[in-house]
Amino acid sequence: MLNHLVFKCGYLSQTFKALVLSVLVLSVLLASSLVTKVTAADEPNDSSSTSSPNISSTTTNSPATGSPSTSKLYSDSLIVEDISRERLIPVELYYPVTEFNCSEASKCPVMILSSGYGLLHTEYQFISQHFQQQGYLVIAVRHELPSYPPLSRVQPFAETRHENWQRGADTLNFIQHYFSQQYVTPQFVSRQFVNQQYVNQKQSSTDSTRYIAENFDFKHITLVGHSNGGDISSLLANSGASNIENNKVDYISCIITLDHRRVPLPRDPAIKVLSIRASDYPADEGILPSEGENASNISVIMIDGSRHNDMNDYGPTWLKDKILNLIDEHMQF
Repeated sequence: MLNHLVFKCGYLSQTFKALVLSVLVLSVLLASSLVTKVTAADEPNDSSSTSSPNISSTTTNSPATGSPSTSKLYSDSLIVEDISRERLIPVELYYPVTEFNCSEASKCPVMILSSGYGLLHTEYQFISQHFQQQGYLVIAVRHELPSYPPLSRVQPFAETRHENWQRGADTLNFIQHYFSQQYVTPQFVSRQFVNQQYVNQKQSSTDSTRYIAENFDFKHITLVGHSNGGDISSLLANSGASNIENNKVDYISCIITLDHRRVPLPRDPAIKVLSIRASDYPADEGILPSEGENASNISVIMIDGSRHNDMNDYGPTWLKDKILNLIDEHMQF
């Protein structure tokens, strides 16, 4: 069963525990709604990137961009708890469209998305919904909460931002383990607002089959990350997670970064890499393969006239369409 938001205070009354838990969850959700939607990672504030995104609802018949779908798109908001690190992690689950018929015998692929710094995990729906329509389970992860230290703007970033990147890599590793190992019963739990408190409530049996861990391939995951989210994804592939033996992980099959700039792309030939570059800021030295370097697993493509801060739902339609076309070619959709 999905056991999230566990609160261990046995000596408190049930009423007081419910009140404290409600305040905690509501504070996370309120903070999510107040995040500034203007910059990704360490780029300058640009108010022209703040117009409302032109995206479709998660129960619509049409995607954000691209061709129409014959099925509705479903997603659910969850807050899961990493007990070992005492962290609450907001995630959005985007379920594969129903015609893919995910099953244990025919597993559907998994993509985990990491947003740029200062943007929410739900502000890349043009990508999440696109993968969703290709039969993927998409898990969009929010890495930053108000209680976390701000991203350093002091050089050298390889040192001053390493704690942020490693924390994010550990979160991705936890998410992979949490959804693949702990959600093994055919039940789904949603959050519903009842009597001014968030409570766990099972959905009907019709919806309960939407998430069954055995129906998804968590051994060959695709990571997608914009800006700082791409740095986090690359660090996980390069250095692994800090809480596992030998640190290294073996479940990443593909990484797609949107103009990340600080962490070297993985040179592991077993990982297929696409790095889509904006044209306004360069990557740091050594992040991308040098001319003549043997890095056949990596494709680097710059989009002329594109901006770093536009590679999200708030960017122009032509740019989002171009990004999706490059992803289609890379993933062979």
